[in-house]
Amino acid sequence: MKIVIIDYGAGNTRSVEFAFNRIGVDTLLTDNPEVIQAADGVIFPGVGHAQHAMNALKSKGLDLLIPALKQPVLGICLGMQLLCDSSEEGNTKALGIIDTKVVQFEANLKIPKIGWNNLKMNENELFTGVNQDEYFYFVHSYYVPQNEYCIGRSNYGLEYTAALNKDNFYGCQFHPEKSGAAGEQILKNFIKICE
Repeated sequence: MKIVIIDYGAGNTRSVEFAFNRIGVDTLLTDNPEVIQAADGVIFPGVGHAQHAMNALKSKGLDLLIPALKQPVLGICLGMQLLCDSSEEGNTKALGIIDTKVVQFEANLKIPKIGWNNLKMNENELFTGVNQDEYFYFVHSYYVPQNEYCIGRSNYGLEYTAALNKDNFYGCQFHPEKSGAAGEQILKNFIKICE
């Protein structure tokens, strides 16, 4: 089983690698398109600014590669947001896999939103063995509105998409790699999806 983590300079790759190591899964950090295409599963992490991240993806040709991937792909945090059409952050055109726009939380809310929040989950293989209303760790100032691909919702001033799934693309707004046993279960479930 070959699991790759896309390396495009968008932070938090080390903690994602460690989280997979903890559950006994080796990963490869790479920006090589051929290696990414040949993997059984792809992790698309991200922390930082949407526009800078998209510029980094474009510079490596990964903006065209990622939407064409056929194996399971898991976007984490900014990685999930970049699966969408666009983001208000830097007025950025994103990858266009999920037909919605990422928007900023209302000005009256403290941002970034940092901390533990519960997740209301739909039936999905990503959540096998995870309790309804389980708590996960979030850090973000922008969010994905509810849409037809939403499989998990959280609340911060309003209910928003905290997890999504369209075909082979999955996304978590929260950080499973920093969310204890429940987060590890989600990573294990993703590995099962890749098998």
